[in-house]
Amino acid sequence: MIKFKLEGEFIPLIALLKATGLVQSGGEAQSVVEEGLIKYNGTVDYRKRLKVRVGDKIEFLSKVIEVI
Repeated sequence: MIKFKLEGEFIPLIALLKATGLVQSGGEAQSVVEEGLIKYNGTVDYRKRLKVRVGDKIEFLSKVIEVI
């Protein structure tokens, strides 16, 4: 599990995927979201502009990001 310390109110999903190193670029992040490869709190989510907040969990390629 990857623990990500949030510095503000939220972080956009695309930025979170890049910040944790799970994708190399914003374009790649958008593609994995569009393809339904992201789970947001246990449910597949297709929103590219999703605001991820403290307490949320993102799953991608059997990795889990917990936002703290």
